Amino acid sequence: MMRRVLLVEDEASLILTIRDRLLNEGYDVEVATDGESALQLARRRIFDVILLDIALPKKNGFDVCRDLRSDAVHTPVLMLTARGQISDRVVGLKLGADDYLTKPFDMLELLARIEALLRRSRNLAGANADTFGFGDVQIDFRSAEVVRNSSPVELSVLELKLLRYLIEHRGAVIAREELLDKVWGYEAMPVTRTVDVHVSSLRQKLERNPSRPEFIVTVHGLGYKFLG
Repeated sequence: MMRRVLLVEDEASLILTIRDRLLNEGYDVEVATDGESALQLARRRIFDVILLDIALPKKNGFDVCRDLRSDAVHTPVLMLTARGQISDRVVGLKLGADDYLTKPFDMLELLARIEALLRRSRNLAGANADTFGFGDVQIDFRSAEVVRNSSPVELSVLELKLLRYLIEHRGAVIAREELLDKVWGYEAMPVTRTVDVHVSSLRQKLERNPSRPEFIVTVHGLGYKFLG
């Protein structure tokens, strides 16, 4: 699965250099050039790593990192900055950054840092397979607890099973017949509408805009896909 990187940087030449190299390495890259748009993107979409400059227009990187952690967005953050003082590094790490790289840096070192963060994130995900987060939603499958914007969300047993199956197969298109078989436990009958009803209910409870879902999306003529 292609790894998604959010690059938050306002220097055009550096954006071009980093984005082109990451694209060549097989990453999917989105760019934000100020702190406010970076915060909005990171809250709305799932990224595997955030490369975050400190000196940004509208909202600096320290504030962006602090706000993300306050919103329970746990995406690994690698701070990029021209500042080399120990105090700045300490501040960034205390606010929740996972690593720190001072400009100018070698692209090979940047790639190595990104890969290290991805490995660490995969290890943590393996150790906490019963928890998952996307957008403003946090799920603990073991305790069957779902929280959105710090408020509990009530899901039925079937809704929770359906959500877990979609998340476990995220990025793949899942046919309604497969969902009936794997979630409900029977082969497809003339009741595939059952899946649509439950998907609609999940969207109403978990999507910011249920009519234009960001995470539980329809692939017309094929089924559903979880993006995250």
